[in-house]
Amino acid sequence: MADKSRKIALFSSIMKFATIFCLIGLLLAYLCPFVHPSTFWPLPFFGLAYPVIMIFTIIFLVFWAFKKSRWFFVVLIVLFIGGKLHFRMISLPFGKEELPENTETLKLLSYNVRLFDLYNYEENKYANRNAIFKYLQETEADVVCFQEFYHQDKPTVFPTRDTLTGLLKTPYFHERYSHKLSGRQNFGIAMFSKYPMIARGDVIFDDPENKDNNYCIFADIVKGVDTFRIYNVHLQSIKFQKDDYALFGDGKEQAGEMKSTARLMIDKLRIAFPKRADQAKRVVEHMEQSPYEVIICGDFNDTPLSYCYNTFYSKYIDAFRNSASGIGVTYAGKVPAGRIDYIFHSKKLHSANFKVQKDVFSDHRSVYCEIWKEPKFETTAD
Repeated sequence: MADKSRKIALFSSIMKFATIFCLIGLLLAYLCPFVHPSTFWPLPFFGLAYPVIMIFTIIFLVFWAFKKSRWFFVVLIVLFIGGKLHFRMISLPFGKEELPENTETLKLLSYNVRLFDLYNYEENKYANRNAIFKYLQETEADVVCFQEFYHQDKPTVFPTRDTLTGLLKTPYFHERYSHKLSGRQNFGIAMFSKYPMIARGDVIFDDPENKDNNYCIFADIVKGVDTFRIYNVHLQSIKFQKDDYALFGDGKEQAGEMKSTARLMIDKLRIAFPKRADQAKRVVEHMEQSPYEVIICGDFNDTPLSYCYNTFYSKYIDAFRNSASGIGVTYAGKVPAGRIDYIFHSKKLHSANFKVQKDVFSDHRSVYCEIWKEPKFETTAD
């Protein structure tokens, strides 16, 4: 009987210790959106691990509720401290903005196309590229923004820019290429539009030698009587290589290799977090100087519980949370990154019909929504 009591007491102590450890992790995750990653480099990892931490927190909540222990209230209080932060990860299906009838909208799509599967050397090597082309044609967006865009100068079987301008009926485009492996191959980001671009430009990051290959471009696009400044951004990449994904493989790797891979991934993430934060700040500073209402879309490479996301969310509307519901997972690769592709817009604009692509032709799913501005009505004195 005494042995049984000791085992129960030991198990209870272990659960209390595990609960404390989990709640500390959750509290640190709450800080991530408000503390620059360079201040304390391990902090962003807690934001990245937030979904896992939350799962364990709910398990502990249920466990202590079943035990009728005061620890239930401790866990509950820590959950309440998070407040609205919890709803950055999931959008509830009520209170969403809907599209009024007979409203002219700007249909916008953002897509990290992973170079249109350029490095697929299988027999049917152009299958994903052609599937992307077909999907884009069916979507009929007014403006399409690409990250990890690839274009090859003629003569070639990969004339991406010319193919897209014809298929999508988008004669206006803006592009920025980060580097060329040869004289005809171009790698970077691009924006295509059905409507005129009256101005084009770039937001320059602190990377004078273009080593990071991340950029932000913008264009002032006129549709009807409205002009929108649209930004297309690809924030700091983590730069995972094929071998780095061994950590998420089939478990056959040696323990030493797994440890080395984990350390390398942590180093890459540690370097990327503060760079993204600084890039996000620079983009927002540029957006605040815009003479027009702004829209920004792209691959942010960061989760909703991050400093980078909060930099935009504190000033602009997240179109997904404004008009969609669910978790909205956009990353389709091996790493469980969740929602890292976004569309934000000025608070004076409206958004509806937000959609995350269902089919997977890249390691990202595209994001799409319709955006509009309330018409101005002139008043006359009696």
